[in-house]
Amino acid sequence: QVQLVESGGDSVEAGGSLRLSCIGSKGIYGWMGWFRQAPGKQREGVATIFEDGDPLYADSVKGRFTISRDNAKTTLYLQMNSLKSEDTAMYYCATRYNGGTWYGPLDSRGYDSWGRGTQVTVSS
Repeated sequence: QVQLVESGGDSVEAGGSLRLSCIGSKGIYGWMGWFRQAPGKQREGVATIFEDGDPLYADSVKGRFTISRDNAKTTLYLQMNSLKSEDTAMYYCATRYNGGTWYGPLDSRGYDSWGRGTQVTVSS
């Protein structure tokens, strides 16, 4: 079974930056992405990418967040700049290894492997 482990979450002030990392025990391939869930809200897609293709971002983070993967294809990153209080959430890394129904890149239902999350808190 694939294991994904996120790190890099922290408490920062608005306007600050963080870089989240996600290490995959079997590497990170195919569709891969970052999702977040704030208390009382549904999990939402933040940024996703298929291999070396063009990344996709939620409108709320475009121009501020950047998703990338290392050359060894073991670690997925999310660079977050100009953080806002509304970015406060638990952030999860996810990949799609086993196929199944596809709901689109930013829809969490199509992803089958998940990390346990890393908390990002932004104070205004």
